[in-house]
Amino acid sequence: MDTDLARRRALGEFIKTQREQTPPSQAGLPHLALGGRRRTPGLRREEVAQLCGISVTWYTWIEQGRTDSVSPQALSRIAEALHLPRAKRAYLFELAGKKDPVLPEHGEESAIAPEILEVVRNFRAPAYLMDRYWNAVAWNTAARKLFGGWLDARAASHNLLDFMFCTEEAQALTVDWEQRARRVVAEFRADCAQLLDDPQVASMVEELSARNALFKRAWRLQDVVEREGGERRFRHPQLGELRYRQVNFRVANRPDLKLVTLMPDTNGDED
Repeated sequence: MDTDLARRRALGEFIKTQREQTPPSQAGLPHLALGGRRRTPGLRREEVAQLCGISVTWYTWIEQGRTDSVSPQALSRIAEALHLPRAKRAYLFELAGKKDPVLPEHGEESAIAPEILEVVRNFRAPAYLMDRYWNAVAWNTAARKLFGGWLDARAASHNLLDFMFCTEEAQALTVDWEQRARRVVAEFRADCAQLLDDPQVASMVEELSARNALFKRAWRLQDVVEREGGERRFRHPQLGELRYRQVNFRVANRPDLKLVTLMPDTNGDED
């Protein structure tokens, strides 16, 4: 089955099951619950369409997986009409491949759980936690020692793209810096695919393009890498030649956060 069709059908089926489980009283329609006999204890399609301010035909197409033109705003209205809790709302937007328009803006996210910070600190190898804009928000001692000029007290910014493209430390530290820098751009484009209309991402891209010609060229190529991680090689001024295998993780209850770990590469295999 076509992947896009399968995704649309999964989205429609999920919305349908949630509609059928939503009593009229929960949707703010108590008079419907007291009315005549209903074939389903949940809401009817026309009722959800009315609550969302969309046509019954279009809503029906969504449930049947017959349209791929559902806007984030329409999905948000559907989620609100069905009173979806946080986890189900996130799942809805994940199925649709859209960004939830009510997600908090940068700086407004809930505090990072202490146990997540503890995990980062307890890695023996370099490890750091990045937000959706690739700002490092936590790191361990090994990462601070490795990334001078980014994760230490000398850093003007903890943003990885700023460090990679706008500091001499990154060029001196990173083996094959230009090749790695191009890959970083492709990884970032893939990572923020649902944020390309985000004003902060647009501002970051504009500023970096003005400050660094390589970033500008790489971004315009619209290259996207399918796989993150792999071999990382550094030439550290104190620690010498270093080789790692990068392994990334998403934080389950904070999908806007990515944990990056650099495990010592002892076998010397190429990427």
